Amino acid sequence: MKTIEKTMLVIGLVAMAGNLYAEGEGESKFEASVGADVVSSYIWRGAKLDGAAIQPSLSVGYGGLSLGAWGSASIVGSDYKEIDFTLSYAVGGFSAMVTDYWCASDDVDYFDYTDTTPHTLELGLTYDFGFLSIGWYTNVWGAMGAKENGDDAYSSYLEVAAPFKFGGLDWEAGVGVTPWETDYYGAEGFALVSVSLSATKEIEFEKFTLPVFTQLTANPTDKKLFMTVGISF
Repeated sequence: MKTIEKTMLVIGLVAMAGNLYAEGEGESKFEASVGADVVSSYIWRGAKLDGAAIQPSLSVGYGGLSLGAWGSASIVGSDYKEIDFTLSYAVGGFSAMVTDYWCASDDVDYFDYTDTTPHTLELGLTYDFGFLSIGWYTNVWGAMGAKENGDDAYSSYLEVAAPFKFGGLDWEAGVGVTPWETDYYGAEGFALVSVSLSATKEIEFEKFTLPVFTQLTANPTDKKLFMTVGISF
């Protein structure tokens, strides 16, 4: 996507937000959130991307439409940086989203949209049944992964997750697979790349609560096992 097209998209979103504000008669129609996680390791879809990191987030929404920003920065001396923007729409249990991932180091040009761009554009569809959620994600542009012969892989990821309560904690079990060959996930074909189990507990203080979570993640394809802990603010 060319820079001018990106600029026009941003202008369009700003104009749309302005119209929604006017029609909604003020800020009461909007929702906004800000937060941050501190994690011992940054594990994503069965792969370790960084060590201890701080991961801020910011989002605004109107009805089922939302625009969010999420980032990750190392706190242990790594030069890994990530900034992601997601535009999504949700109705009922169904959600559709487009995410622009940027994963690089400080010396990489963020606004590089050439053939060597560090950006990855991903389309996602999810459905939440309450007791189970299913999501499909496919890279459609940018650094989206390749096959061994050099062809674009359109790297995809299918995830199934089930939340449950046990022992006074909130748990979630998840399984993630990649359906075909791609170096993006280090897969030579269909591969099970993530099996995870996480638990969250809210520690209560006098005037606030602090969620603490622990996650155990296995990548059977890479024969890796990770255990992380994090705190949400």
